[in-house]
Amino acid sequence: MANIKSSEKANRQRIRRTARNASQTTAMRTAIKKLRAAMGSKTSKDLTPLLKNAVRAIDQAASKGVIKKGTASRSVSRLTVAVAGVAK
Repeated sequence: MANIKSSEKANRQRIRRTARNASQTTAMRTAIKKLRAAMGSKTSKDLTPLLKNAVRAIDQAASKGVIKKGTASRSVSRLTVAVAGVAK
């Protein structure tokens, strides 16, 4: 454990940031998993709200710095293409 006051504060900040990032990551992964699970059984009309939620979660994680913007863009693109493929 840190003995210096500034180190103790940095440690508290690290704990808060880690919890916030974990929450964002969990929300994003859950939204993606729900969408992928639904892609096997539903039509594209039913997938639209799930895709919207997944994109929103990914964009939020990117804006918070949890994932990089390029990674977010790639994930959104791949999910959108997959949902469009189910529609055909």
